[in-house]
Amino acid sequence: MLETFNLEKTYQYLLIILAFLMPLTVSLANVIIVIIVLLWLCSGDYKSKYNEIISSKLLISSIVFYVLHIIGMFWTADLEWGFHTLHKMWYFLLLLPVLYTVVNKEYTKYYIYAFLLAMALTEILSYLVWFEVIGEFRKATFDNPTPFMSHISYNPFLAFAIYLVVHEILFNKELKKLMLGFYSFFSICMIFNMFITQGRAGQVVFFAMIAILIFQYFTGQRIKALIAILILIPAIFISAYQTSPFFKQRVIQAIDEIVNFDVQNVAVDQNVSSSTGARLLFSINSWEIIKENALLGVGTGDFPLAYKKISLLKNPHGPYVTNPHNMYILVLVQLGIFGLLSMLSIMYYQIKLSFKGSNRFFRDVGFALPLLFLVIMWS
Repeated sequence: MLETFNLEKTYQYLLIILAFLMPLTVSLANVIIVIIVLLWLCSGDYKSKYNEIISSKLLISSIVFYVLHIIGMFWTADLEWGFHTLHKMWYFLLLLPVLYTVVNKEYTKYYIYAFLLAMALTEILSYLVWFEVIGEFRKATFDNPTPFMSHISYNPFLAFAIYLVVHEILFNKELKKLMLGFYSFFSICMIFNMFITQGRAGQVVFFAMIAILIFQYFTGQRIKALIAILILIPAIFISAYQTSPFFKQRVIQAIDEIVNFDVQNVAVDQNVSSSTGARLLFSINSWEIIKENALLGVGTGDFPLAYKKISLLKNPHGPYVTNPHNMYILVLVQLGIFGLLSMLSIMYYQIKLSFKGSNRFFRDVGFALPLLFLVIMWS
């Protein structure tokens, strides 16, 4: 039986299943990830794997970022939270190198089909809830129909799915009319769904993805690309603002929270309950920590302790937090400027690697993905 076991195909089947499960269930997706990693660790040929990893600056930068978290444990007071952080960040040490060595470009279309199939299923259920054909279930409500995950995670997934589909429409010259019509309808449904759900960070990512697509379409024609962006993005924004009461409400709410935010009032008697106001407060307090620990940070596990200390001093009525909802600030607090530069180097090498791609799809997606993360990490 073992003789007929094909490890390569097993990896590909598992990756296809993973692509399908990611938008639907985190727990089952994690099970598939663990199986892939265990197979990789137990399958031998370690010298070849080592050589492949060590020859990639992208993977080295990812491993270095994790190692910095280990080093940051030496000046961490809260070791329990430090180990919790190390556990959450393990994919920088192991998962990215594993995926890099097992992903097969020949199967990419199957990964994408599986991912888009899952997104299509989510879309159908989202609209069924929104139109009240079915009742609210799991995380989906009539006002925020995101069935399988919170809107914080759902909308970035949706933005990436929109990017993939619109990229096919724009650049796949071999796309048949039937598929062109289906993809066009699918993209319109997803774009509309983007603005009936409440994930503002994902909506920002969506506009960033549209801008990237425009620049990729007008390769070498920056003026045309800028003109198209200045016309198309405001047009989509205004259309969404006029047609979606949910989007309009969230925009007005965000502007109101920013305009009326007063850190002095928070220090006296204001309990920040708004999402935007809370994030502003987290950033302001975190900056006070960063100024005192700019070079090396407070340690891998000490963000909660350091934040609580500064919060008690400056705004005791404000909320405490274990994460500032901003990856740049979190890394700066924990590991200082060295940690931030290390994290940014991962994105840099991914973008640099994308420029070397001979296939347009891999080149474009390889460029778009790190930019998506650079945007989403703000919130």
